Amino acid sequence: MGTETDSKLKAFIEGWEETPERNKEMFLHCKEYLGQKEGVTLEFIPRPEVTYSLRAAHADQKKRNLFVMVDVIEDTPRWLSVCFYGEMITDPEEEGDFVPEGLLGEDAVCFDIETWDDKLVRYVEARLDEAWQSASQE
Repeated sequence: MGTETDSKLKAFIEGWEETPERNKEMFLHCKEYLGQKEGVTLEFIPRPEVTYSLRAAHADQKKRNLFVMVDVIEDTPRWLSVCFYGEMITDPEEEGDFVPEGLLGEDAVCFDIETWDDKLVRYVEARLDEAWQSASQE
């Protein structure tokens, strides 16, 4: 991440008070999980009072600018929507929602996370792995 992205993200995280739903923890978990993957760059795009987007791209991607978008939805409490391009992942347990043109104009599969759930966390991690692998081959 660039310096400007780092400072905006740091300010956002510092200003976010954790709630019993543990969605700040989930956001930080996704950030760390993605940040440890080879070839990944993260971009933070704040849209105050709407969403705060963490976007991950793979260095080898040619067709798209990202492979996953982790949106913090501004609500009370805040919750997450983790969206992937539909063709980059599978959803064998049908946990996600198909959203036509839902990710930068392309069909998407999004996972809404309103509260920490260990099973859903592992499931989303598996989708992050799939999307990262898919992005590395674009």
